Amino acid sequence: MNSRWPALTAGVDEAGRGPLAGPLAVAAVILDPDRPIDGLADSKKLTPAQREALYPIIIERARAWHVVLLDSGRIDALNIFQATMTGMCEVLAGLAVRAELALVDGKHLPKTLPCPGLAVVGGDAIEPAISAASILAKVTRDQHMLELDRLYPGYGFAEHKGYPTPGHLEALRHLGPCPAHRRSFAPVRALLQGELVV
Repeated sequence: MNSRWPALTAGVDEAGRGPLAGPLAVAAVILDPDRPIDGLADSKKLTPAQREALYPIIIERARAWHVVLLDSGRIDALNIFQATMTGMCEVLAGLAVRAELALVDGKHLPKTLPCPGLAVVGGDAIEPAISAASILAKVTRDQHMLELDRLYPGYGFAEHKGYPTPGHLEALRHLGPCPAHRRSFAPVRALLQGELVV
């Protein structure tokens, strides 16, 4: 943790803004400077094996951590931007230790954060607490997508994690949307309106 930040600084990041299906995962982590974690980086730069290995270490060594999942129904009701802002507020409120400051990946801060906040563009690559949050969010969401793959076979959720790959779009066209799909997202909405997914 950068020494210029308060001791109880939480990193906040999300996973799953772009997919057509599955939840948005938002995580917050307060690291313990006395228990450093080697290998923290933007979750997108790590392999699945590296993320899976770091996940239990973060949970074990962090002063506090929390993850929330916002399902497709909440995303459709709020829109993806507002769902992200809502998730950031909820995840900070859910920490066992109250954060003195939140470092939020990106350029937007929720208006109702339960503590002071700072938006950090590219923060998942430069702030270890945000990197840790990005890993928890990504691993939690990926695990949830494996569960959805078992619940709704045929869409390939285990492979593409809900992102709009050609295979996912083809399955969506043939099977129609399942309850995990975000009906407000363009390809799903187009299908529901009787248009072909291309």
